[in-house]
Amino acid sequence: MDALAGLLEGPRARGAFMIRACFDPPWAVRVEDRAPLTVMLMVRGDAWVVPDTGERLRLRAGDLAIARGPDPYICADDPGTEPRAVILPGGECGYPDGRPLNGSMDLGVRTWGDRPDGAAVLLIGTYLVRGEIGGRLLDALPPLLSLTSEQWDCPLTPLLMAEVTRDEPGQEVVLDRLLDLLVIAALRSWFAGPSAEPPAWYRALGDPVAGRALRLLQDDPAHPWTVASLAAGAGVSRAALARRFTELVGEPPMAYLTGWRLALAADRLRDTDDTLGAIARQVGYGSAFALSTAFKRVYGVSPQEYRAPTA
Repeated sequence: MDALAGLLEGPRARGAFMIRACFDPPWAVRVEDRAPLTVMLMVRGDAWVVPDTGERLRLRAGDLAIARGPDPYICADDPGTEPRAVILPGGECGYPDGRPLNGSMDLGVRTWGDRPDGAAVLLIGTYLVRGEIGGRLLDALPPLLSLTSEQWDCPLTPLLMAEVTRDEPGQEVVLDRLLDLLVIAALRSWFAGPSAEPPAWYRALGDPVAGRALRLLQDDPAHPWTVASLAAGAGVSRAALARRFTELVGEPPMAYLTGWRLALAADRLRDTDDTLGAIARQVGYGSAFALSTAFKRVYGVSPQEYRAPTA
């Protein structure tokens, strides 16, 4: 598994909220949906993304922004425009005073706003559940990032514009996969740029010693690794591996392995119906009890509680 594949393995949208938003100035919408990840692709016109804390961001046609939740933010034609609608969890919409919009801004299939040919048009895709995005990926991202049209040329824009307003059997699955592709393509470009701040383990994958050890752990987490066997696989002594790995990754090899195994277990708990015993074997734990104990220590809840859907 290469560095980027290991990081981007996570996006797997399931019934994502996807919409074409069309506005005429002045316009502003406050987003309080607490979604783990939202992608905003500016198709026409321009807009501002204004978080409650942090730097505001201007989007022009062809630009893309990714907001990492759950903190709220405002999308607007101008940073000073007052919001006239609030987006709540589950895609619910209301007025700022709490009254429901009751569909007053619906413009057709997955289209919302003032008029379909508004001066500003955004494609917005939202992952509704954290389990649909790998935790390591979310941890690697800033609260708000952007790519300008000069930094990348999104080949998916025409296809997304054509597909988002279709109402055909299986359309939700098509849009889920297109959203995944959009996120992966955007983050591939962003991680290659100078403004990215990837996690230490990601940077360490380029090191001949730590990188080799990381790939061994990522490719076969269920193997009964020890520092000695890992060092042998990396072609160095145990002391050299431990020193280099800890220096570059920020934690010892076995601590990293524990976090990696538990992250994989968390994804399998949300993505599959496998038993806890089966998941334990898949990620390198000897029993369901051993996995459950380690999981609760790190995540603060039992695997069963983590798997259970929230209201």
